[in-house]
Amino acid sequence: MYTEKVMDHFQNPRNVGEIEDANAVGTVGNAKCGDIMKIYMKIDENQVITDIKFKTFGCGAAIATSSMATELVKGKTVEEALKITNRAVVEALEGLPPEKLHCSVLAEEVIHAAIEDYCNRTGLDFPGRKSCEGCCGSCHHTHAE
Repeated sequence: MYTEKVMDHFQNPRNVGEIEDANAVGTVGNAKCGDIMKIYMKIDENQVITDIKFKTFGCGAAIATSSMATELVKGKTVEEALKITNRAVVEALEGLPPEKLHCSVLAEEVIHAAIEDYCNRTGLDFPGRKSCEGCCGSCHHTHAE
């Protein structure tokens, strides 16, 4: 059901924990499935994400996607991080079952939420979110299925 890479990131998640002096924090959750992701970032004066940690309450796929998202973002600029999509997370994990794709959407959303928090704290303009596809329910946007 899960790829070896998903299992590895679930059993040995990278970048778990909190950053006490984080200057970017984002939280997203999905009451429908119970997954809640919180991400902490340390962003330097050049807008490079120098450190990133996460805490996730959820299933194995939620933990794996959180772990992979931190790996994909670490060392990137804010602008580069905002371009990381849920599809990139899924591809990096070498796939997810269809019923777990919402976890990758949450991973993308939590990156955006943390960067939006950083922009709010620093007075920068937030470049904006991608338009919601409505598949995870965390933003209260729904689509007819």
